[in-house]
Amino acid sequence: MERVNIKLSPKGQLDVLSKREVQRLLDSSQTGLYHLYRNCSLAVLNTGTDPDDPRRMLASFSDFEIELLQQDRGIRLELKQAPETAFVNGKILTGIREHLFAVLRDILYVNAYMQTELPPGEGFTHGVFDILRNANVLRTDTSPKVVVCWGGHNIPRGEYEYTKDVGYQMGLRGLDICTGCGDGAMKGPMKGAAIGHAKQRIKTGRYLGISEPGIIGAEPPNPIVNELVILPDIEMRLEAFVRTGHAFVVFPGGVGTAEEIFYLVGLLLREGNRQMPFPLIFTGPESARAYFEKIDAFLLQTLGGSVRSLYTIVIGDAEAAAELVLDGIRQVRKFRRARGDAYYFNWSLEVPEALQTRFVPTHESMAALNLTRAQSAADLSFELRKAFSGIVAGSIKAQGLAQIEAHGPFQLRGDPEIMTPLAELLQDFVDQKRLTLPIDNAKPCYEVVD
Repeated sequence: MERVNIKLSPKGQLDVLSKREVQRLLDSSQTGLYHLYRNCSLAVLNTGTDPDDPRRMLASFSDFEIELLQQDRGIRLELKQAPETAFVNGKILTGIREHLFAVLRDILYVNAYMQTELPPGEGFTHGVFDILRNANVLRTDTSPKVVVCWGGHNIPRGEYEYTKDVGYQMGLRGLDICTGCGDGAMKGPMKGAAIGHAKQRIKTGRYLGISEPGIIGAEPPNPIVNELVILPDIEMRLEAFVRTGHAFVVFPGGVGTAEEIFYLVGLLLREGNRQMPFPLIFTGPESARAYFEKIDAFLLQTLGGSVRSLYTIVIGDAEAAAELVLDGIRQVRKFRRARGDAYYFNWSLEVPEALQTRFVPTHESMAALNLTRAQSAADLSFELRKAFSGIVAGSIKAQGLAQIEAHGPFQLRGDPEIMTPLAELLQDFVDQKRLTLPIDNAKPCYEVVD
């Protein structure tokens, strides 16, 4: 594959900077953040590709370099040995150019101007707010209409087409889409909504992708994303979703989707959040019926019967799913208007410090998870979220893959009535190829121990 060397100036963001701001960015790029910044930049340059292993992508472009250059009117980027797939006739694709400067903004600018390693509590939420505001995500002049769509990165074709159908129906209803920005169930709703927006002559459609450095290498932004935000870690990323979104649609997925489900369900189980309208729809084609039946059964087995009131399952009816979303958003609008709450950021949602404390998956932290009944359903949900998060790390994130190679699989321990259905669910994910296995040994990165 040929490589490209080029210099780029910002367009639309970070294009007006003072000399002091430029110097801070230059200083930041010379710290230990450089490799993180470089790798995230390389990921967005590979937009539209589907890397099986982020380490292989990094190895394939080991000679890639990105440098910040100072000029009188601001900042400039110099790319060396960049992948040619990001260019047409020697010019970088406009969307990829925007994403490159989004990486600059969120990795280096945020580090230079904000404290990202925030302790749990109110300051953590304000940090999420600051990052989203800096990225111009928070729009004060629009009514609630952001639908967060979660689901698998690698799903069967029929499921992908269904996500497009649901996105299309939501686009016809004037709703915007927010996803984790990758392929599969993250790309489909955006693509469908773009067609729906075009038919309705909506030229301001938003296709917001929210990622984090550990994920973006394995799931580069899909080409539909027109707003990219990279939060510092998974905890800030998840809080960004729930503070920004007005409704949530979950499509079939794997362990990463399960992590998101248990994060959200745990929040909604908290007493302070129970009266808040929070539309949550699980939906897929008829072929996904068994998948959602197993997710539903696992939720009931681990968290109890009351959890079922938090979500609605819709099978094989994209229009009905979109109507449920629209009705739910109307309730959200009415609720926030009555309370004088902001439409663009859900300040009223109570996010406990347990979900704001950074969880770093290691063999020790995974073995120490409290997967027992001796806690509330909400707390157990948060612990299960961490278990799924660790499996994601051990399956696709470079750091997690390295740990598994060095020390073997993570071990999960807990009560048999929790571990047995967990083992069965994870095995279903493996059998259905919804759980990515490391390329080298094709074995799961976990062991479930009663």
